[in-house]
Amino acid sequence: MNSALQTKATIPTTNNAQAPDMGELTPYQTGPALTQAMLTQHGVALEWQDGEQTTLPLLWLRDHCACHACRHPQTRERLYLPLEAISEPPTVALLDGHLHLNWQDGHVSAFHSGWLYQRRPEASLTSAVPNAKPWVDNFAPERINHSDFLTPQGEKAWLTAMLRDGLALITDGPLVEEEVSRLAERIGPLRATNFGARFDVRSKPNPNNAAYTAVGLPLHIDLPNWCQPPDIQLLYCLQNEASGGESLFADGARVVEALRQQDPAALAILSETPIDFRFQDETHDISMRAPVITLDSAGNLVEMRLNNWIRDALHLPVEQMDAWYSAYALLWKLFHSEAHQLEFSLRPGQMIAFDNRRVLHGRREFDPNSGARHLQGTYLDRDMLASRLRVLARNV
Repeated sequence: MNSALQTKATIPTTNNAQAPDMGELTPYQTGPALTQAMLTQHGVALEWQDGEQTTLPLLWLRDHCACHACRHPQTRERLYLPLEAISEPPTVALLDGHLHLNWQDGHVSAFHSGWLYQRRPEASLTSAVPNAKPWVDNFAPERINHSDFLTPQGEKAWLTAMLRDGLALITDGPLVEEEVSRLAERIGPLRATNFGARFDVRSKPNPNNAAYTAVGLPLHIDLPNWCQPPDIQLLYCLQNEASGGESLFADGARVVEALRQQDPAALAILSETPIDFRFQDETHDISMRAPVITLDSAGNLVEMRLNNWIRDALHLPVEQMDAWYSAYALLWKLFHSEAHQLEFSLRPGQMIAFDNRRVLHGRREFDPNSGARHLQGTYLDRDMLASRLRVLARNV
């Protein structure tokens, strides 16, 4: 880099220069004004009114130019490609507290002080999206009234609970068809599967899924036979007059920790051994090979794929089978123990939503002759929940 950068030079604030093009500013680009900008051997050193400081490399600054030549004027997507090193430093100035760079090739870049403040390396990486939090003893799901959910504050509370706990309940909703779709579409587009974008859960003749019968459903996730199982499931109760049919839930994040404490070798087997899942009917044959438990590099739960109905034939070396079955049996017992199960009856007008790749769900057997039972369901992508929460956090 040019030796001139070895010497720091304070750049005075400029008040009479022409305003630079900073692209389309957004309401959430907030932060204090810049009071100082200096060239150094590492880039441009900046200081804001509140005393915060940072240094940004020249190539980083050139890469993030917001002008309409470097960003598409409508979509704001990047057009510039940073392939060349910066050999000569730009001229640096401040204009009304914002950074203004004149590059040696004649290009002009300008940066809003609030935009830079939010993206400085020293900034706390806080996020409106909460981290997943395993359930504790006596956990109860967040309950949001339907009318409150239709407000920004209520929707934000529901989204936060969903992303934190993996389970949340909406109460006192209208008993009208397709309400589950209307609520879901406030968040994002419905995630369609081979069962459709929106499905009905009730007993019916010639079912192609155990959910469409009256039998009890042990805890499971939906569609582990897909490469990307649905993230979030919503179930809206329209009728529930049948005897039995209580809903069951258990937190995979909590159960994995219990398994880690009780038998870490079993956890290793279930998280390192791919097995086959498969769904077949007259028109579909969908299969996937993956472990029952997927962990990240820190050992945290990424997803569960526990569904005993569509677990396919076990294709493992013979010498590994007994150990795998033993680990699987222990995990099953932990999930179905009273210590880890949450049970309640879903009432008409209530909608339960849960993280399908974390929270297992099931139900008790019910008597279809004792009364009508009708739930409508759909799926959403977790990305849509996180996106919606970030948008709401700007103003709520």
